[in-house]
Amino acid sequence: MTSLNLAFTRLSMRRRYESWFLRFGLADGAGAWWFRYLLANPGRQGCPGIPGAAPVQVWATWFPRGGRPETFIQEFPIDALQLSERRGPFFLEAGSNRIEDACCCGVLEVRGHRLSWDLRYRSNFGITLSNKGWIGFSRTPHSDAAFSGEVRLDGRVFRGDPLGCGVQGHNCGFRHRYFWTWAHGCFPQSDGSLSTFEALVYEMPFGLVFRTAILWHEGRSYVFRKLRESCRDLETMRWAFQTTSAAGSIEAEIEGGGSSLHRLPYAKTDCSGNFEVANNSLARARLKLRLGNPARAEEFVTDGGSVLEMTGEC
Repeated sequence: MTSLNLAFTRLSMRRRYESWFLRFGLADGAGAWWFRYLLANPGRQGCPGIPGAAPVQVWATWFPRGGRPETFIQEFPIDALQLSERRGPFFLEAGSNRIEDACCCGVLEVRGHRLSWDLRYRSNFGITLSNKGWIGFSRTPHSDAAFSGEVRLDGRVFRGDPLGCGVQGHNCGFRHRYFWTWAHGCFPQSDGSLSTFEALVYEMPFGLVFRTAILWHEGRSYVFRKLRESCRDLETMRWAFQTTSAAGSIEAEIEGGGSSLHRLPYAKTDCSGNFEVANNSLARARLKLRLGNPARAEEFVTDGGSVLEMTGEC
């Protein structure tokens, strides 16, 4: 699983983005955290003159239960970056911020706030969702991640072992897709295990659309390639679809509206400007599963244990 984090981008590349991110919901239900370590257009020093387009960035977003999310972003010059070679072991470091295969830490001072974190994570399952060569890839090194450690925001401390559960992902591309929809959900089981579901849809060249969904349940992974969407609403952040395979079928409904809906600008890799991405890391999700032979019906529900992200029109 650790190789799924290895960096693809060379520092000579003029047009490329690569990000390593974490999303986890707190075990006490108080909210969720999103952290993102970003490398963009290192060969041209990011996009000079465009706000929010530095070559190295560290993002942190707090999603409080029942409140408005708040994002903290700190930018760094390329000279501040230390990045492992493609052979590994993986690490990325900028200032006091560092991410490795199974841990990360950081310190940000933004708009009068001080934020720091020291986290460790472990999992049983990782997978490559999409790998399209130079076009880009989407990998999930830790799909059923259990997080421990602490996060400090001003005078508030979030600490635990476990601290929460969620996902650690790794994306890379020549450019961002014109549209995508992505969701990941965590579903604790009665035996103490964690089942997860991840789905990704995005546009590809020549009018094609990539679709895949992955279920991790009872120590086994199920891959679904056929997704039929019945609803994708960017304004209300609602996504519903059915997916089937030889293993069975899943009906999924993810709702990301409400106070936790957050919209942020992403810089385009051609330096032509920004575009908006909507994210709710406290989304609600419901899955209806029929797996096995004979088929066994199950239902998974989470209120805040999922993340839903969208941009662009299909």
